[in-house]
Amino acid sequence: MELFNLNIGCSCGSRVVVSRSFADFTPQATFDIKKCDVHRLEEGPPVKATLTRDQGLQYYRIMQTVRRMELKADQLYKQKIIRGFCHLYDGQEACAAGIEAAINPSDHLITAYRAHGYTYTRGVAIKEILAELTGRKGGVAKGKGGSMHMYAPHFYGGNGIVGAQVPLGAGIALACQYQGNNQVCVTLYGDGAANQGQLFEAFNMAALWKLPCIFICENNKYGMGTSVERASASTDYYKRGDFIPGLRVDGMDVLCVREATQFAADHCRSGKGPIVMELQTYRYHGHSMSDPGVSYRTREEIQEVRSKSDPISLLKDRMLSNNMAAVEEFKEIDIAIRKEVEEAAQYATSDPEPPLEELCNHIFKNDPPLEVRGTHPWATLKSVS
Repeated sequence: MELFNLNIGCSCGSRVVVSRSFADFTPQATFDIKKCDVHRLEEGPPVKATLTRDQGLQYYRIMQTVRRMELKADQLYKQKIIRGFCHLYDGQEACAAGIEAAINPSDHLITAYRAHGYTYTRGVAIKEILAELTGRKGGVAKGKGGSMHMYAPHFYGGNGIVGAQVPLGAGIALACQYQGNNQVCVTLYGDGAANQGQLFEAFNMAALWKLPCIFICENNKYGMGTSVERASASTDYYKRGDFIPGLRVDGMDVLCVREATQFAADHCRSGKGPIVMELQTYRYHGHSMSDPGVSYRTREEIQEVRSKSDPISLLKDRMLSNNMAAVEEFKEIDIAIRKEVEEAAQYATSDPEPPLEELCNHIFKNDPPLEVRGTHPWATLKSVS
């Protein structure tokens, strides 16, 4: 039987170590979750979600890792070790963790430039993400992609042009349909991109061809520094597909996101065509590192969301109140994550930058070496696949 130790403080100042068996914990519990608003659907996802102890600890570990990684990125940026664009994901962790829990590793995902969390949930190591942010050779894109351009198998980035990933996601879904592999493509965009014309062109084609595409609007209430009310005549983003069914989901609850994504994936796999999901979420940082994030919203607003709706605290409190884990367990997980992130940061700051001769590599796939024109006639650059 597995045991772990709990340190219990005594009034005398000494500490007593008590062994506690994992058998003492509730292995599984069912929770009431917020009902989704639906559009052109007879029924929506379930209003109850079952969580096992192992799942709960896994979701906690994923969300806490993303949180710590983003806070480390913030620190490295302020030290001027990370430069350029850097859009952080802290506050929105339940979206990435919940989506990944409901799809298969062989399914596909494409997102905008707030991509660090999804890069991690799609299987990339923390050290490769941080090394990419610092522009080092060991980064996931060999130091040449940076914050907005990270990729992994079945993960298509990281896209810097607002809304441009949505037609690409529809194209990936077309490939899934063409190949008949029963896979889906999760195509993410923000509320700031939701008024782009190319979204509606993609919606139209996806609906016409019944593509297995889950279009997800991560509505974090602000597109850059503009609130959704000031930017959109209709803020019901889940209804924006018009002829495409839609769901509005509590994006701060990992269980809500998981159940809704499972529902949406089943919808797509059954041949009913695309579906639009709106995840109501919130970012704690500004739009990017150059935005302090408090000129268009108050510090009190941010603090209220942190205290009442934080996705990590919500999951942790659920598990503790249902005797699914101990406070000490969460502390141990936190310590292990901090250590892993610290080691990753050490790697990301000590790994060498890619040499100049590798600048043009990988322009094409599986091509013979190719001479690349530089900025002047003496530049001798080569691209090796």
